[in-house]
Amino acid sequence: MLQARKFGARLMAPAQVSGLTPQDDEYVVTFTDGSRTRTGAVILASGVWYRRPEVPGIDRPEGISVYYAATVHEASLCQADRVAVVGGGNSAGQAALFLVNYAIMVHLLVRGGDLNADMSRYLVDQVERHLKIEVLLHTEVRGLSGGEREKLESLMVEDNASSELRELRAAALFVFIGARSRTEWPRGVLPLNEKGFVLTGTNAQAAADATRWAALGRSPLLLETALPGVFAAGDIRSGSVKRVASVTGEGVMAIRLVHEPRKQTGNPVRTAGPEGRRPAAGQSVSWR
Repeated sequence: MLQARKFGARLMAPAQVSGLTPQDDEYVVTFTDGSRTRTGAVILASGVWYRRPEVPGIDRPEGISVYYAATVHEASLCQADRVAVVGGGNSAGQAALFLVNYAIMVHLLVRGGDLNADMSRYLVDQVERHLKIEVLLHTEVRGLSGGEREKLESLMVEDNASSELRELRAAALFVFIGARSRTEWPRGVLPLNEKGFVLTGTNAQAAADATRWAALGRSPLLLETALPGVFAAGDIRSGSVKRVASVTGEGVMAIRLVHEPRKQTGNPVRTAGPEGRRPAAGQSVSWR
């Protein structure tokens, strides 16, 4: 924030975007409070919403004994306790292996019937060999029970193959069942994939207005969407690697790519001069 302010960036918090409209070779960004701003380039980096199990009352112990991340902080609160991890992917497997360093037992609850379906083989081997990890396949959480201050004490789980219910003692629940894109507001403006993530690069080009890009004389850049000058970085982008290092790198790349079209035209959306001519190499052109 200090660096951003040093270079004159305007920070708005809290602020929620409700619309993006192309207008006069620029874009108008509309906010939920009714305010608007004009810009020549936009970078979308709003990430994802983590999926929440459909369990009554799960919102009450969130942050107290129900978590959507497994860091040292959460793990240290579960020492000498039993915990449960929900999910069948790599994130769930990694969390289970991390949490056994703190908890006395980790119950890995998997909705499907095969741990190999969504988890890497090397993780499956480690999980299945570990004596402090119990893998429960065909298992879904149906209810939570707790004591004072919304502290979790046990789970009611169901075998979705036999419909058998059982109570499972657990002092914490760690949820890793994926995420959904935060792209409600640009639907209809930007092409998205079947899961709602923003298309970029060659994928965006296939769904873009070919006439518009032909007039620009170029194709969408690596992180550019179907709209010239609108970029997407991080988890919101279709095909992105959902890892911190990758997200950080894409953010840096997006800033760099914003300036690529400007080297020739001064604006990523416009390529022609006032009379329809493109500026010659080295020619300076001013835009209103």
